[in-house]
Amino acid sequence: MEVRTNKIYRHLETRQGKIIVEQGGTRSGKTYNILLWLILSYCAKNKGKIITICRKTFPAVRATVMRDFLDILGNLNLYQDKNHNRSNSEYRLNGNLVEFIALDQPQKVRGRKRDVLFCNEANELHVEDFRQLILRTAEFTILDYNPSDEFHWIYEQVIPREDCEFHQTTYLDNPFLEQTIVDEIERLKTVNPDYWRVYGLGERAVSRSTVFRFQTVVDIPPEAKHLAWGLDFGYTNDPTALVQIYRDQDNLYLNEVLYETGMTNQDIGKRLRDIGLTRSDVIYADSSEPKSIEELYRMGFNVKPATKGRDSVNYGIDLMRRHLLYWTEDSINGIREMRSYKYIEDKNGLLTNTPEDANNHLIDAARYGIQSTLSRPNYGKYAIR
Repeated sequence: MEVRTNKIYRHLETRQGKIIVEQGGTRSGKTYNILLWLILSYCAKNKGKIITICRKTFPAVRATVMRDFLDILGNLNLYQDKNHNRSNSEYRLNGNLVEFIALDQPQKVRGRKRDVLFCNEANELHVEDFRQLILRTAEFTILDYNPSDEFHWIYEQVIPREDCEFHQTTYLDNPFLEQTIVDEIERLKTVNPDYWRVYGLGERAVSRSTVFRFQTVVDIPPEAKHLAWGLDFGYTNDPTALVQIYRDQDNLYLNEVLYETGMTNQDIGKRLRDIGLTRSDVIYADSSEPKSIEELYRMGFNVKPATKGRDSVNYGIDLMRRHLLYWTEDSINGIREMRSYKYIEDKNGLLTNTPEDANNHLIDAARYGIQSTLSRPNYGKYAIR
């Protein structure tokens, strides 16, 4: 059999990092070339090693990556039935042990150590499962996946690591595809641009319905100027949310300060005092709560009703979207809210211009502060252009 490899195989031949991430579109040859390299290179050059190959569920393991592994061995005339332990899903290759496990087998996830770990379709895994696996991996770990998630722990906790090598491939990196398959993939350009982005170009998914795009920063940049405080009232089920807002030209920086349920106005006042806020700090709050605003004002805080007008929610969202938005990394709830804040789809799957009114407490607090300051026509250098 002629052995056909592509650039993914070469990535592994020249690897130096402890983690190798292979992000790619459909039919880029990720899984095939990783298995081929493990068989023809790693296992051929080593003895006594343990290689663990995993997916989320065992039916998925058996139907995909295990079947591909055995097919490759058969096509290369390397398969020997005596080396195949079917009951344990293991194969002995050149004195090395290749084992197939799934995340629905917790005893194996937290079981023995290994030398090499290959997480196939790694975006299916939970971060804690990955941590348990990598803690028991001596040499290196390989991850492959289609980037169908807009947000994922792989993007945030794995790829930024100094010991991670990141590679992105597409179907164009697989020269052995039949033209009919190439044509079908390229049809996605016009049929479904979102699918084309992920499965054609191998790029991270972007949800059409997500209201905001944002990034994170460790700290507020020193050149950013304090703009306002925003406050959203809550009580039993909904948290009271307080956010600090900064601006530097077209950049808005948001810092979560308070996110807590069960707070009375007295509790809020005490917390504002503990934070260090005084009458000189302007706080914009939900104008539908005039009694709470007045009570906090009498406690000595400069709480004002947020500016309304026009379609208040959509107008405030539009003001926010005119800027590059940043959350501080410690703003856990703010980041979570903004990731899940989406426009409602109608019964035909078409987007409306109405956002879901849920999990938006810090977003509303930020909108109150931003709308109440940046909508002023005479706001000087911060006026909307």
